[in-house]
Formats: sequence, C-alpha cells, structure tokens
Amino acid sequence: MAAFAPPVPGAGVAAAIAREVLDGFDRHYRLFRESSRAARARFEAADWAAQQQAQAERIAYYERRVAECVERLRQGLGATQPDAVLWARVKRHYIGWLLAHQQPELAETFFNSVTTRLLHRRDFRNDCIFVRPTVSTEYIDDDEPQAAPTYRAYYPARPGHDGDDLHRTLRRVVQGFGLQRPFEDLDRDIGRVLGVLCEHLPDGLPRRANFQIQVLSSLFYRNKGAYLIGRIVNGNTEIPMALPILHGDDGRLRIDAALFTEDDLLRLFSFARAYFMVDIAIPSACVQFLRGLMPRKPRSELYTAIGLHKQGKNAFYRDFLHHLRHSSDRFDLSPGIRGMVMLVFDLPSFPYVFKVIRDHFAAPKETTRAQVQAKYLLVKAHDRVGRMADTAEYASVPLPRARISEALMDELRRCCASQIEEDGEQLIIHHVYIERRMIPLNIWLQDATPAQLEHAVIEYGNAIKDLVAANIFPGDMLWKNFGMTRHGKVVFYDYDEIEYLSDCRFRQVPPPRDEDDEMSGEVWYAVGPRDVFPETFAPFLLGHPAVREVFMRHHADLLDPAFWQSHQARILAGHVHDVFPYDPHKRFPSSG
Repeated sequence: MAAFAPPVPGAGVAAAIAREVLDGFDRHYRLFRESSRAARARFEAADWAAQQQAQAERIAYYERRVAECVERLRQGLGATQPDAVLWARVKRHYIGWLLAHQQPELAETFFNSVTTRLLHRRDFRNDCIFVRPTVSTEYIDDDEPQAAPTYRAYYPARPGHDGDDLHRTLRRVVQGFGLQRPFEDLDRDIGRVLGVLCEHLPDGLPRRANFQIQVLSSLFYRNKGAYLIGRIVNGNTEIPMALPILHGDDGRLRIDAALFTEDDLLRLFSFARAYFMVDIAIPSACVQFLRGLMPRKPRSELYTAIGLHKQGKNAFYRDFLHHLRHSSDRFDLSPGIRGMVMLVFDLPSFPYVFKVIRDHFAAPKETTRAQVQAKYLLVKAHDRVGRMADTAEYASVPLPRARISEALMDELRRCCASQIEEDGEQLIIHHVYIERRMIPLNIWLQDATPAQLEHAVIEYGNAIKDLVAANIFPGDMLWKNFGMTRHGKVVFYDYDEIEYLSDCRFRQVPPPRDEDDEMSGEVWYAVGPRDVFPETFAPFLLGHPAVREVFMRHHADLLDPAFWQSHQARILAGHVHDVFPYDPHKRFPSSG
C-alpha cells in the first residue's frame, strides 16, 4: 500500500489530506456496493451459505478502509503530528468536494472516523469534525440526472380508461427486477397480492386520480429471501408494501406473502434482524423513502438496517446528544437483577440501555474482557433471526457528570474503574455498548395475566428454537437475559456465554453409579467446557408452576438432548434455517 505523499506544506497539505480521506471513503463505498450488488446472483443461485458469509464479511469493510486510510496518512505525514489548525483546513477542503457527492453524510462519518484516530480528544471540535451534518442530503436524487432513480413509479389505468390494469402493472413491477429464475406461477401470486391489497384500500379496489405504485429500484436481500419494498399511493392515502420473494421446493420463485402495514415493515426492519444487502447509489434518498413507510422508525435504525451501521451509529449519537440537551433526568442503574459481566444503566426518558463490561467477574463466570467483546462481535456478524438485539459499540463517550446518579457513579467507580475517566464536568466512558431497552422477561412475568404469561413462555421457547436453528446456543437461558419487545416478541440480549451450536456437545446425564452419587449435591460425572445437559435446565427455569405447565405443554423438547442433537446434525449437514420476519399466518399457501 503506497503512502500518501503531501505535496507542499500549508494549504497544499490540507487539500491532499482531504483528497486522501475522500478517496478512502469512495473506495469503501464502491466495495460495499459491489458486495451488496452480488447478493442478487447469490439469491438466484440459492447459495445461502455464501449469502450469510457475505453479510458477515461486509460488516468489517468500514473499519478496514478507515485503518488503511489512517495508515496512509501517517506514513505520508511522517513525524508531523496533525493539529487542530491543520485539520480545520482539511475539513474545509473536504466540504467543498462533498457538495457534488452522492453520499455526503456517509463521507462525513468516514472523515470523523479517520479524525478520531489521528487527533487527540481535546481537538474534537466543530471546526475539526462533523458534529452535525454540513452538506444537505435533500433532493440529491433530483440533482443527479445521471444516477439511477431511487424508486420507480408505475401508473395503472383507472377502470374504464386505456392502459394496464392493476394485475398487469404489478406483474411489470415484479418482472422489472429481471430475476434470472422463473416463478412457479406469477399470475397466481399477483392475484393473491391483489386479494390482500383489496383489504387495505379504502372502499376496496376503487382507485383515486393519483393512483400509483412506487417501488425502490433494488430488491432487499437477506438470508434466503429477496424483498420488494414500495408503497401504494391512492389519492391522499399511502400504503406501505413489502413482497417477500422466496425459492419454492422445486427452485422456482414464489411471492410468499403480501405485507401492507407499517407494523409489518417494522418487523421486517427490526433491530433484532441481520442487515439487508441492497444496492443503493444515494442512501439518504432510500432512507427518506423508507421513513415515509415507517415514520416511527428512527433514521439511525434505517441506515443500520440497510447495512450502513456506522452511519446508523453516527445518526443515533446525534439523536442522543439532542435528547440530552432537551431532557433533565439522570442516568441510573437499570432495574432488574444485576449482571455478573455487564454493568447496565439507562436514562429513563431515553429508550436504550448502556452496558459497560465490569473489570472483574465473580465466580462462576470464567471469561475475559476480550472474550466478551468477541461474543458481541459474533452476534453483530451473525444472522440474528429476530431473536438477538443489535448492539452499537462506542468508545470515549462523554456524559455530563451532573446527570449521573450517585448510586450509578459509585457502582462505576467500584466495578468499572478501568473504563471511566472523570474529566471535570464530564465522565468519559472508554468502552460501552448501547442497545434498545426492553422489559426483562423475569420482570414482565411478575405482573402478567394468565394469557400474557402463556404468550411469554411460548415466545421464550420459540426464541430459543429460532436461535438453535440459526446455530446459536444461548448459554445462559435464565429469564432475565431475555426481553419483551413492543411487538410482543421475546428477544435475547446477554451474549457473554453464547456458543455456536455446532461447537457444543449435548449429553444425557449419566445414571448415578451408587447411592452416594444419587444423594450427592455435586455432579458425579466428567463435564467438558462445551458439554451441555439439557435435562438440567428445568430446576433453573421452571420453578413457577404456571410457567412450568405452559413450558412442558409447548417446549418440553428443549429438555431432551435429542432435540439439540438433531438440529446440530442438520446444521453440520449444511442446512440453512428458513426465517420469516412476518406473521406466519400471512404466508400464502405453498401451492394452489
């Protein structure tokens, strides 16, 4: 890798540095798009293992390109240490080049990532980094006539007028993506879609003057599915639309469901799902379109959902700073049972929790900080199948000291001293994970009605089974490590003991050798580091009679080693789990 070579001191150096950073970003986004674009070929070839591998590998692209750029700059600058004065000039040159750029907000974030590795924290000022966006992303799509449009619009003729009817138009919409596999029966599928759409249009199918179908220009790929995302515009009414396209049993394609509500799309773009692979020239325009379908979804989560997780982190942090300026409550320890590995706190008015790794772990925990971080990275890169919360990782996060409760401050000093720095009016947290706040399942169950308890226990077992099918053994399956989302889904969020299911050994408890073994409170058999005895789960999980009754009725197989072994065998044989991020009842029949 050739070193960056600044031309001459002064303004020339600043311009050369700015050009180098922007070239580094452009290389990153070119490779990002190439990987996302290749998702179509993997989908058409039904190469599910390669699809999942590409999803995981793409997550590391950003950090690699930042590291490359920083190394080139350091080699080129030699002994010269960049300072705030130089970097303010660099930023001014950089802004000038962003005015005609298609991804200015992403390039600003890349600039910040490079800057924070080269400058000292005291230099993180408005004139050196992009504390807030400088270049507007409004109407970039309109300003770039050579770019492919973010979405395409189709105009079915109204009844009694010449032109395509709605059925033919929807057929053109689907065929417009040019998938290189035939459909089982596309006309049948379109008929089913129209049957569902009729239920969501006011007064049935009659259409207003401004009736159109708008669809994003790229399909959204994830795991074994391709998703057509768009909306139906009917006069003043706009209806979100998502059509999942899957491979049938014979390899031909089929539309698996028709989703026409915001809640449907919120589930599809959930924080507990893997990131989509989608080819996007102008991300801000795509996010603006998606925000129109899901106005309750923060922009930060939409950027993350389409694979731009660093931009999602940046947007989230700006939202967090805005919230701090307009709130007055205090950070405090989160309610619930204290974790042995993580210290968890929150700001009551903010729907997220902050997790800091403790300096020391009490017995019986046998892990290290590096191992815990590796587990969180595993979850980031793995298919989360709607059952593991996505977590954003931050370094050097300043919090106003006056907003931190004394109880939390005492706990941080006692348990996480290596991870904090008290700097005047600020508390700097060197390393923290932030994730969506959920009600811990053990707390949720305390006030649950019988119907709610049954739903929670069934969902808890389903969550474990989804994780198992995705090659994840959760390790610590206590109720406190699962949370209930606002959509009634149970999601796992404690990752320090997870393992790949394929790496575990599921065993039956051996019979006692004699009476002493039978009466002993200790195990009488050898236990390896990844040995798991499912029948021993019951005493820890099923102490409540009502919980036990529901669990045994629906999920007794989780206590049988054969259940785990059978899934393990399927995974080792190369089977990839089917994931349906929508209500199973909305799936169309497999034939007919």
